[in-house]
Order: sequence, then C-alpha cells, then structure tokens
Amino acid sequence: MTQLHLIKLCVGVSEPKQLAGWQKKRVIKYGRKNATFHRTRHKPSRDAEIIAGGSIYWVMDGLIRCRQAVLGFDTGVEDGVPFCKIILAPKIVTTQPVARRPFQGWRYLDGNDAPPDLGASDTAPMPTEMLQELRELGLL
Repeated sequence: MTQLHLIKLCVGVSEPKQLAGWQKKRVIKYGRKNATFHRTRHKPSRDAEIIAGGSIYWVMDGLIRCRQAVLGFDTGVEDGVPFCKIILAPKIVTTQPVARRPFQGWRYLDGNDAPPDLGASDTAPMPTEMLQELRELGLL
C-alpha cells in the first residue's frame, strides 16, 4: 500500500521560510511535542491513512515547494460552523519543485505522485523568480 498525503495551496506565501515565520505564531502543544496547525473546514475521511506517516504538501506560486508531517486532526464547531485543525510537525522539509495547477481546498496526494525531498547533498533551491520563469516556459 502506498503512503497517502494531503496537498494544499499556500496562498500569499511564496517560499518555505515565509510559511515557517507565519506558523511560529501558531505553536501549540500536541501531547508532549510542539506542533503547529492549519485550520480547514472538513476533516479528511481517510485520516487514519494520513496519520500513518503522511504529510501535507504545500503549493506556493504554482509549485509544490515543501511538506510537513501530519500528526493528527482536531475537530470542533465554532459559531455553528464545523472546523478541522490539521496538526502538523513544526519542521518544514523542502521538496523538489513540481508544477501544480490551482485548486480549492485540500486534495489527497498518492505517495507515488509526491515529489522527493531535497537532501543535504542536493544543490540549494533555485530562486522563486527563476522557478516561476521555468514554469511559465513549460520546463517545470
């Protein structure tokens, strides 16, 4: 069985460093660990598959740029509106950039379709402007 992940647009953020800065404002305790979260409306029905080692892959400016491990889900209702907090590990792992068209909400991402992580031996990531230009030229 392949791993199951989530994929989500990261609106208003163009680099993983920006996401990390924004998430520092949302640090919570999850069990004995520090974590962060992303609030969304619906809880994935396949949550057990995602918690078993899945991540959320973030799309920034049309490219999958990074991921975070999903630790769990917390649901509730506020002002009569249901919500789900996707509990995330604070570590953001950069991935090889892969083009992705815009979509609404989150989607499931099969492990076979997930981009590989950039390792310590990989070269430094390209500047955002260069990645965007390559994407516009259809080279990414």
